[in-house]
Amino acid sequence: MIFAGSMIQGFAMAVFLFPHAIPSGGAAGLAVLLNYWFQLPMSIGLWLMNFLFLITSIQYLGKISAVGTIGVITTTAVSVNFFEVYFRSPFENIWLDLLIGSIFLGLGITLLLKQRVSNGGIGFVALALSKQKKVDPGKALFWMNGFIFLLTAVVINWQIVIQALLCQWLSTRIVSWLYRVSFPPVLQMAWRNKRDG
Repeated sequence: MIFAGSMIQGFAMAVFLFPHAIPSGGAAGLAVLLNYWFQLPMSIGLWLMNFLFLITSIQYLGKISAVGTIGVITTTAVSVNFFEVYFRSPFENIWLDLLIGSIFLGLGITLLLKQRVSNGGIGFVALALSKQKKVDPGKALFWMNGFIFLLTAVVINWQIVIQALLCQWLSTRIVSWLYRVSFPPVLQMAWRNKRDG
């Protein structure tokens, strides 16, 4: 599930969001800036920013969660690089791509949060707030990432920032909705039997 969540969010970024320079989150917003200023590939910038966020919050992570998060950010960055090269949106319409990318992004993040693994440095902060303060993880992600988008508004034109905020709003609504959904007991039992068998 962790691998699937990482791949799905990488797919959303590479195919639907990054071609329009729409950042999918705080680290992605900084990756867009690094690409703009230094032509650093999005996948490398994304990994670097997420790793830096992780290092600053590692004191709050357990060893398993830290290792899982490193796996997530690495898998996401590799999948961004793969999907950028081999896949292209069939729509090439910014608003359709924004909608579909936000849905896939929300799905990928939810899969990760349900496994108690962060989708990146800022995602861990949202997960920690969810555990400790009983804050909705989707809302926490929205406000923290929105703050980073506003900080980068000087470099990224306002249209892109608005699209990024819309992406955050849509994807975090998906997270908020799916995070509360639990599988019926029959499906949970079937999953456990399959996993243990």
